[in-house]
Amino acid sequence: METSTKVWTDAEFMALPDTGDRYEIINGELVKMGNAGLRHGYYANLLAALITIYVRERNLGVVCDSSTAFIMESGNRRSPDGSFISKERLMGSGKLTKGFFRGAPDLVIEVLSDGNTVEEIHQKIEEYFASGSRLVWVIHPDERYVLIYHQPEPDTFLRVGDYLDGEDVIPGFSLSLREFFTEPEF
Repeated sequence: METSTKVWTDAEFMALPDTGDRYEIINGELVKMGNAGLRHGYYANLLAALITIYVRERNLGVVCDSSTAFIMESGNRRSPDGSFISKERLMGSGKLTKGFFRGAPDLVIEVLSDGNTVEEIHQKIEEYFASGSRLVWVIHPDERYVLIYHQPEPDTFLRVGDYLDGEDVIPGFSLSLREFFTEPEF
């Protein structure tokens, strides 16, 4: 028996009911990403907020949250936990599009949660680089480290005491991981 996969249009994907679920389209299949816990959301939002302030003050591009889907070279729609697209890649578009961005963001942020597998994260990272990403940060809140990728294999391991650097993707951005991984106490 031959199986076929659906070719999703942007309009169909955007018209999915707002049930609070997050989806990606992987190889023609609608994949429910599930919801993350408080710790995951805290770290993804904190990093996105810090980058947003820095990027906006310098007009370097735009920062997006996990609800933003990007069209990969494969046709898959991926939604990283956070992302940055440089002003240079947005030039000529006039204004922000209502549809999906074609290609991967310059910077991808993935925050690991209990539901992630090594294989799943690796597949995403391969696809991000094949579609134009220049830098990927994989954050592990429980173990308090960050893996830095410039290609589909990690090349830098940062832990508390190190600084996360925007390199040439977000020039001048630097963040103390000691401060970043210090959680509020209640």
